[in-house]
Amino acid sequence: MKMTRQSFLRLSLAATAGLLTAPQSLFAQTRRTYTFATEGAYPPFNMTSANGEITGFEIDLITEVAKRAGFDFKVVSQAWDGMIQGLADGKYDGVIDAVTITDKRLEVVDFSLPYTTGGSTFAVLKDSGIELSGTGTFVDLADAKTTDDTIAAIAKVLAGKTVGVQVATIQATFLNQYLAGKDVTIRTYQSGPDVYQDLINGRTDACMAAVTNVAAFLQKNADKAMATGPSFKGGVMGSGSAVAVKKGDEELKKMVSASLKAMSDDGTLAEMSKKWFGLVVTPTL
Repeated sequence: MKMTRQSFLRLSLAATAGLLTAPQSLFAQTRRTYTFATEGAYPPFNMTSANGEITGFEIDLITEVAKRAGFDFKVVSQAWDGMIQGLADGKYDGVIDAVTITDKRLEVVDFSLPYTTGGSTFAVLKDSGIELSGTGTFVDLADAKTTDDTIAAIAKVLAGKTVGVQVATIQATFLNQYLAGKDVTIRTYQSGPDVYQDLINGRTDACMAAVTNVAAFLQKNADKAMATGPSFKGGVMGSGSAVAVKKGDEELKKMVSASLKAMSDDGTLAEMSKKWFGLVVTPTL
């Protein structure tokens, strides 16, 4: 068939019109999907429902982050122990599991801006007779004198007792650094719920976890348990929780951080905190 100037123009216009009417489908094909690992067992940050769905503060958070940043995502459930190493090995693109920013972790992964302010404390049963001084106060581990005095007082009360903690956490690091060798037995568990279960069942005398996680536990067990002792920050406790990404992944790190900053600026981050924790535990970015 002979191609005339008029037929060529008609075909060109039709092709152009086709491109103009299908930008969404083309864009959808180019949107990247990132995979984030979480436990699904660290309420209210993340938890798994009876039907297998993972919900919680961090799921709401990453959903909003992805919406603002313009990427798709999926969440996979992984055991906490080894999760950071899995990220370093490239098994997923990020971790969103109340991962605290610490110097040691910064050696193997990168972090977004923080979305919680941090802090860790102890929980005990109300009828245990255990009460640590300093409840409701904060101790910065960078303050050596205050830390030493506080640890000495805690070690005296917990002498001969067992403290439960989740393995490979900053709280486990804290206990091993400050209380090991002071007649305090430290018992580690693979998951947070197991830590609390043994406390409730009387197999341990106390446990240690993030303030936010302890608060969620106490919401359901206020008649049986209580928080006691100060909240520790700084040092091995790091500087708040953030999204961990593979070392050198500047693109994902910047997208997540930009979204978190915008969520902080417009109040979305604080509202999510109130919804899941009953108080604002998020920083002003």
